[in-house]
Amino acid sequence: MPLYNDCLEEEECIAFADADYTRLDAILPGLFPDAIPSRSRACKLTQTQRVWVNGKLGKASGKGKMGDEIRILLPEPEPTCAEPEDIPLDIVYEDAAIVVLNKPRGMVVHPAAGNPTGTLVNGLLYHCKDLSAIGGVVRPGIVHRIDKDTTGLLVVAKDDQTHIALSAQLKDHSMHRIYVAVVEGIVKEDQGTICAGIGRSLKDRKKMCVTEKGRDATTHYTVLERNYQSRTTLVRCKLETGRTHQIRVHMAYLGHPVVGDPVYGIKNARGMAGQALHAMQLILEHPVTKEKMTFEAPVPDDFKRLLKTCHLEGEGILV
Repeated sequence: MPLYNDCLEEEECIAFADADYTRLDAILPGLFPDAIPSRSRACKLTQTQRVWVNGKLGKASGKGKMGDEIRILLPEPEPTCAEPEDIPLDIVYEDAAIVVLNKPRGMVVHPAAGNPTGTLVNGLLYHCKDLSAIGGVVRPGIVHRIDKDTTGLLVVAKDDQTHIALSAQLKDHSMHRIYVAVVEGIVKEDQGTICAGIGRSLKDRKKMCVTEKGRDATTHYTVLERNYQSRTTLVRCKLETGRTHQIRVHMAYLGHPVVGDPVYGIKNARGMAGQALHAMQLILEHPVTKEKMTFEAPVPDDFKRLLKTCHLEGEGILV
């Protein structure tokens, strides 16, 4: 599997057989009605080695028992090519190999269902003549993503060799992605590490959750400031892995959801139209020059207003 798949995750779903079965392809539509609407779709997934039963690749004609763990890996829908659009971009750094951008709240990184235009990729295609082709026609140059309503830094590759090199840095953790967040409640420990696997929620496929059967995920956090009056804590988080919604899921799991998180916390909490989570710092080795580079982006205006609302001074962050 290519390195970049660690960053651009396909959708994984897990269910357990509710009865004995004589053919795997016959029970899949019932277990995953939204993802597998037909038996033919089930057959295709088994043929392309995207179905596992109790940790082993499943066959369409395979027999099994009630309680079998069945895991499927769904490929993303084949999209149309992303088109260039004249969208303003906040470019922090650019050279012949990479572009580092500060993504605003509300911007999706690449086209997908429900967001075919107006994305970061659309703007990049207008701005850049060349982007890495590894991400495909809809995700050219995209090495890693941040959520629509998360703000901050990400790096884009202009050629395939650069993309591969940056993906390798993500994989061996030599690229550092540091976030700041305001979370609900008072985090007691001054610092800590959350090691808890993350996978797709069985109750709501749009959500991720901590689960023993999820992919390994590690988040290191440090408390920067607490305010007992507003019952909020300002934290810095460093990602060791890059799972979907990782910081948001891990902080909620800790009992301290990110302020304004509409999925894992309280929607529009404290006036935030989206989670108070910002990718403040990005540290990497330049794939060509081998120079160690550090990029920083101050928190956006709505984050600054939240700090005032919560009586937080913003110690240790860029404002």
